[in-house]
Formats: sequence, C-alpha cells, structure tokens
Amino acid sequence: MASRAANQRRLARTYAAVNIGSFRISAMIMGETENGDLQVLGSGHRASAGIKRGYVTDMDAAAHAIRDAVERAEKDTGVSVRSVWIACAGAGLASNVVSVDIEIGGRRIEDEDVEQLLIEAQDMIQPDGRKVLHAQPAHYTLDGAHGVANPRGLHAERLGVDIHVMLADGAPVRNLTEAVQNAHLDVEGVVAAPLAAGHACLTPEERELGVALVEIGADITNVAVFAGGMLLGLQAVPMGSGSITDAIASSFGIRRSQAERLKCVAGSAIASPSDHRELIPVSPPGESGEGVPAGPLARGADDKNRIVRAELVAVVTQQLGLLTAEIGKALKAIGFSGARAGQVVLTGGGAELAGMADFMQSALGQPVRIGRPPQLTGMPEAHHAPAFSTLAGLCLYAADDPVDIRAVGAGRGGVYRAFARETGVMALAARLMRAVREYF
Repeated sequence: MASRAANQRRLARTYAAVNIGSFRISAMIMGETENGDLQVLGSGHRASAGIKRGYVTDMDAAAHAIRDAVERAEKDTGVSVRSVWIACAGAGLASNVVSVDIEIGGRRIEDEDVEQLLIEAQDMIQPDGRKVLHAQPAHYTLDGAHGVANPRGLHAERLGVDIHVMLADGAPVRNLTEAVQNAHLDVEGVVAAPLAAGHACLTPEERELGVALVEIGADITNVAVFAGGMLLGLQAVPMGSGSITDAIASSFGIRRSQAERLKCVAGSAIASPSDHRELIPVSPPGESGEGVPAGPLARGADDKNRIVRAELVAVVTQQLGLLTAEIGKALKAIGFSGARAGQVVLTGGGAELAGMADFMQSALGQPVRIGRPPQLTGMPEAHHAPAFSTLAGLCLYAADDPVDIRAVGAGRGGVYRAFARETGVMALAARLMRAVREYF
C-alpha cells in the first residue's frame, strides 16, 4: 500500500473513462506522471445491461452496470473515481466542418488574434436543435494555405481556422449522462465513439492523409473517414457482430449464449478445406455429462451435440457479406471510394473475429488492417485488443486535452491552454492550474 501511495503521489493527474456498449460496459483509470508519461492504473468490464444500439433502454440496469464496471476498475488501485469521460456511439452522430477567417493585415499573429478568431467561429456553429459534443480547431490557415498547427508568431494578411463540429441528438446523450450520474459519478465529458477510437488506433499521419475507421460494435457499426487531421464524414450501419451471433442462434436453434461462444471460439471469416471434417461441440466443456448433451440438440448436430465447422463458417460469412455491403455503401456515401479510397482500419469487438481483415480487404477491394489501442504501461494484455479501442481512446483523448472553442473567451482556459505546452513557463502554469482543479 505504501509503495502504491508513493507512486500515485508522482502522478500529476488521473483520468477515468467508461465505454457504455451494448455487449459490455468497460471502465479504465489512467494516470499521467509529471513528465507526461501515461500508465493504466486499473481497468474492468462486465456484461452490458440496459443498453441497446448505444441507447439507454433501462435506466436502473444501466446505472448498476456502470457502477459495477467502475468498481472493478477501482479494485486494488487505491484510486476512487468521482468523474468519468464517456463515449457516445449512437444518438444520430453527425460530423461537420466549419471554416472562418479574419483580417490580420500582414502583422505578427498574437494569442489575442487566435482567440478572436475562435470566438467568431462560435457564431458559425449551427446545431439546428441538436447537441454539440465537440467544436475543435483542427488546423489553421494563413492566407488560404492549410495545415498550420500553431499560427502564433507568424505573419499573414488573413488568419483562418477549420473547426470540427460533432453533433448528436440531445435526448439519448442526456439519458447516457443520467445513467452515469445515477451511478454516483459526474460526467467529465461526452466524446463521440469514432473520435475516441481514432485517438487509440490511428496514427496522426493516417488522420492527415486520409483513412477510414470502421468500428464494429455489437449492435451498430460506425464508419468514419478522417482526412486533414479531422473526422470529415460519419455513417452508422444498424448492424454489428451481434447480428452474426443472432444468425448462428437462429440457424442452429441454440441459445444466444451458445451462439456467441461458437462465434468466438470456432467462427471465422475465412473458410478452410478442413472445416468439413471438423466437429465443434455446441455446449462448452463441463456443461454436458458423460457424452450426454445438455439441452436439446442443435439443428444438424450429431448425437453428441456437435456441428460441422463448415456450416458455422457459412453462416458467419453470409452475415459478414451483408455487413460488408452496408459498410461499402457507407464509405461510398461519405466519398471514400474509387480513386479517393485508401486504408481501412477495423476496430471494435467485431474486428476480433478470425480472418476479418482478409475478408474485408477482399470484399471492399481496399487495404485493411486491424486497429488496436497502444500497449500502455499497466494495461492488461487482454485490453490490448480492438474491443477496447474506444475505452483507451477516451483516456488518451482526455490526456490530450483538446481545445473546445465554446470555452474560449471565458478566461485563460481557452486558446491559451493550447499554447501552454510550448514554453517552460506556460507549461508550468498549465500544470499548476490543473493541480488546483484536481485537488481543490
């Protein structure tokens, strides 16, 4: 206990995140040391409850599951979580880019000029009755030239900025927030799930040059396209890995829990010649007696309740074909097709199915790789997996501390925070401000 307490005293700040999915609810606590290193202090997950397609369907069940997941992450860490960052995967997410510029007159750009620019950009946001999750400066322009990360100290006739705005339907976001509050936690921030997952498994170069991120959840698949450092387009497909599980359960007349196990243990997106000779037990080891199957036989099973693996793979690939077709339509609708298409990154729990990348690459005709979160210090090996990309991304997003233009003009916490990392004095001031917020 003493060594753990000493270790935590060296932490400048801690972040906690909860990913509220339809299949599982997971929590992570991350610490940032004084020199900026990140380490996972604790993590935990449990089966989801009260959530369907990213929406709260049972407030009490969802709140209990969230509290349970957080307590599992808190166990043995010595850290008590009071507030969390959460991800929003449903709620009609939509991405938009707003551009605005102001006259500089050729002089040197100061902090006040950037702040004025971002304040003027606030008036350009048109939510049309929806909730704004993010309104962040992606990059600046000098006299129309794009790609400027920090214009301070440069000269220009006109200074512009591209603002990335993420919108969501208000009621579903309020329900998610209330479920967390009912679990006796404050909500530090709500982050669009594709943005969080992109922080975890896309490189800055990929986000700049152009990449599609396909996050396959249990009930929903989010297809997002990044370019120029921003999330430029987003489409939600109302299908996910749960659709494959349901198809297996229906095809073989078995319970959903059995179908989920079969998919994870023996399912594959790629058929093999040996599949026709391999028999797979429908019931897990220990569920059956001495050669006696537990419960009714699966459709097409032998007297020991075993099915031919080829039949399972056929069901899996048929559903994957439907899902891939919808993903292809979404990519085309966003404009990520033909000569403009490039790398596709698969993440989310559905990306863990054996052979998924090869199947998608063949079906989409584009290079495909699996995206997973970085192996952070203290992260369990099991969480270095696509299913936990959004969870890890939430913590990384919080640590990155991006500027939101809605906070600019309300004191020195706005645009000055973005420049505080550049000089030693201002970096020290930023750390002091964070310490005050954390402990007082």
